[in-house]
Amino acid sequence: MIEDLLKIVTKRFNDDNTKSEPEQPKFKCPRCQHTITEEHYNELVKVCPNCNYHGRMTARERIAITVDKESFVEFDKDMKSCNPINYPEYEEKQQELRERTGLSDAVITGEATIKGSRTVIAVMDSRYMMASMGSVVGEKITRAFEFAVEKKLPVIIFTASGGARMQEGIVSLMQMAKTSGAVARHNQAGLLYITVMTDPTTGGVTASFASLGDIIIAEPKVLIGFAGRRVIEGTIKQRLPDDFQLAEFLQEKGFIDMIVERKKMRSTLSHLLKLHGYVPENDTEVL
Repeated sequence: MIEDLLKIVTKRFNDDNTKSEPEQPKFKCPRCQHTITEEHYNELVKVCPNCNYHGRMTARERIAITVDKESFVEFDKDMKSCNPINYPEYEEKQQELRERTGLSDAVITGEATIKGSRTVIAVMDSRYMMASMGSVVGEKITRAFEFAVEKKLPVIIFTASGGARMQEGIVSLMQMAKTSGAVARHNQAGLLYITVMTDPTTGGVTASFASLGDIIIAEPKVLIGFAGRRVIEGTIKQRLPDDFQLAEFLQEKGFIDMIVERKKMRSTLSHLLKLHGYVPENDTEVL
């Protein structure tokens, strides 16, 4: 009887100790199901250590690991979209997203340096309506290119989008032509444009400025395409390859120039900028 009582007391003691030490939040890789703590996952810049899955990052997280510390100057920070076709509850949805994400819309643009080399940079954020391209996204990207032409700077864009924003109707589709025209003027000025495609880059963004880079980079195994897989299979009445629309498949077909892992992206971009003559001012390089 005493032994039974001792077991009960010991169990309660152990249970209390367990409760006093809350378990750390975990991340489970959607590709290989490997589980690690969220803290470790963030330390690895959101890359699975088991299968190299590259998770989605916020725009500010991406900027923080790409540009030189305290070098980023944001453009058009407070630009917000209206409701051009009076789509029901669109304004309320926008306000809720602004409060939840801290963004004014689905892209952040600005000027920064990467290891000392000046560049204009834009980063799309999939948390905001899947980074769909509406009037504000198109306008901010167009203005970024116009600034780059004026200052004779290269442009780097990290794309991640579900395509056009249906809530803005034809206005969103017009952004494809507008951004493409801005890219063309930048190209005619003889300036460098680098696209970095991240997961996912689809729809009208893929069909416009994302595919017009002088150099097109992608992270490993990201989804890139225009229409969805099921739509294409239904149209051509054929089964597509299993790796269809993955970065590696597109590189094999010549659409992607290079696939770069996240931990090597900053160095790769810096190297490309220097190769094209965008050297650090006063020949000072930031590590």
